[in-house]
Amino acid sequence: MIKNFKGKKILVTGADGFIGSHLVEKLVEIGCEVKATSLYNSFGTNGWLDYVENKEFEIVKLDIRDGDNMIRVVKGCDMVFHLAALISIPFSYESPRSYCDTNISGTINVLEACRHNNVEKILITSTSEVYGTALEVPIKETHPKQPQSPYSATKIAADAISSSYYNSFGLPITIVRPFNTYGPRQSLRAIIPTLICQFLNNTPLKTGNLNPTRDFVFVKDTVDGFIEIAKSDKLIGEEVNIATNKEISIKDLIIKISEILQLKNDVITEAERLRPSNSEVYRLLGSAEKIKLNTNWDSQYNIEKGLKETIEWFKENKELPIYKYYNSYNY
Repeated sequence: MIKNFKGKKILVTGADGFIGSHLVEKLVEIGCEVKATSLYNSFGTNGWLDYVENKEFEIVKLDIRDGDNMIRVVKGCDMVFHLAALISIPFSYESPRSYCDTNISGTINVLEACRHNNVEKILITSTSEVYGTALEVPIKETHPKQPQSPYSATKIAADAISSSYYNSFGLPITIVRPFNTYGPRQSLRAIIPTLICQFLNNTPLKTGNLNPTRDFVFVKDTVDGFIEIAKSDKLIGEEVNIATNKEISIKDLIIKISEILQLKNDVITEAERLRPSNSEVYRLLGSAEKIKLNTNWDSQYNIEKGLKETIEWFKENKELPIYKYYNSYNY
């Protein structure tokens, strides 16, 4: 049992992303020595890490597809939080092989590097998309896996190979499965920032299917879930949901954002935003029973509280370049 994270040397892959940057913030806040990875680009930027106020962490350029570099970067780390992945479901229809290279082969590189360096704990980030449309609710970790998109298929494979490293080599992994995380700094590939930006810019709301339901988890709750799971030795070798046990349809989500903003925009369903019928996940409602039984975690944000905090952040930051194309379809 890890009771004190202070001084722990922790690597976060995918730290330049939405959840990763929030996780880095929290780990620094509780006294960890954090090594945060960022994918190289010619602009010299570090994604959302550039917007983290407390810069007391090390940024390392890393592509998880580079196994040799991964071994070097993991050296000296006590723990690894593996978040790096290709995550857009629509783009996985266009480029499935790239998802295999990053999500499957990249995860193997992380596992091999951790094995080589005797890391004491590894958290592998999964997704609620591995469950597909709910066959029973709330969705427990034992729910069948249903690969309804190339993205979900690669995450199922990454989870399976991670479990195999626990069973075959005793690698101390835990598979962390957040449901639909939202909050400040999320990109326009996700529904909540897209809706908020369209509302704030007084344009019609361009959406896909309005009927699916999702279990939305505020990003601060997700990050706290990661840390609480990392503290628990009882969850080594296990799969663990981070969920709220509540669901809301996209239609009702629009109504709730409209009420908070006191704005009413027209809604337009666009064909390009619809998933193929057999690929659409119609219902995701997660069980939080396992995480609550084995950690001190509980969600602190209901959907209204989380949306209000998210909306306030977007009001202050909607002019950022990443939110310029709020009216275009974003993979």
